[in-house]
Amino acid sequence: MGKEVYKSKIGGQALIEGIMMKGVYKSAMACRLPDGTIDLETWDENNGKNAPWYKKTPFIRGSFNFISSLVTGYKCLMKSAEKQMTEEDEEEEMTKFEKWLTDKFGEQLMGILSAVAMVIGVVLSLFLFKFIPTLVTKPVEHLTILRTAIEGIIKIIIFIGYLALTSKMKDIRRTYEYHGAEHKTIACLEAHEELTVENVKKQSRFHPRCGTSFIFITLFTSIFVFCFIPSFSSYGKIARIFLRLLVQLILLPFIIGIAYELIRLAGRKNNTFTRIISAPGLKIQRLTTREPDDSQIEVAISAIKPCIPENMEDDIW
Repeated sequence: MGKEVYKSKIGGQALIEGIMMKGVYKSAMACRLPDGTIDLETWDENNGKNAPWYKKTPFIRGSFNFISSLVTGYKCLMKSAEKQMTEEDEEEEMTKFEKWLTDKFGEQLMGILSAVAMVIGVVLSLFLFKFIPTLVTKPVEHLTILRTAIEGIIKIIIFIGYLALTSKMKDIRRTYEYHGAEHKTIACLEAHEELTVENVKKQSRFHPRCGTSFIFITLFTSIFVFCFIPSFSSYGKIARIFLRLLVQLILLPFIIGIAYELIRLAGRKNNTFTRIISAPGLKIQRLTTREPDDSQIEVAISAIKPCIPENMEDDIW
């Protein structure tokens, strides 16, 4: 293989003091422990030629791969948080309520708390991305296209506003630095440069095949798709809201499928069309990525190395 830049299939996610990388045959998560060492975990993947049909079929694979990435990413995020616990943290005196929870639920406690946090997250998301846009567009609810366009713009504003606010938080900002390290390390691999701290530092922290860009493309795609949802004007107010929400949920896998194919295209091609669809996401990555330090880059390098297949041809789009 020559020295030309190629587009890798490897993707990743920033964790708490760590990074998860997912490759064709292997995935890995590397975390910087409180004692300064790097903890590395690896596991097998099946994203190559022998992957199940639903992981390879265009427009269908998007939803399956998206859900799989969410589940894996969430598990790794929880693991990375646990790895930051020191003996002093574990030995801290618990409150009466914490003792009651521990005695009542035992080892199941973390799973229950995670489930509760997920439910709260879903409710909050519905409030921000469904209730508020619906409330704001109530005066034009009979104008389907205008209503859909306004709803989509509001969702994008909320999304960008949320990212801007969280980027000011110290802990989140540090996670965004690991996000930058993830992107720069993948870019170094794609440039066929040796994976060293100095080589990684030279790379861009912005990458077209990023989760931030994917979410933006999904939101933008939904504006066009939802324009085709009928107004259900012959039904009552409550029924209209319910039917519209139901149709939107039914169309969600289709929207994710389109967005996934677009992000794949942006990840492997560099032309006028892909630059146009990538531009907004790359701009938003100024909020979700930060320049990493050397220690964070070391973690990213540790995470990506096990994911590189022996035959580099398997890693090319």
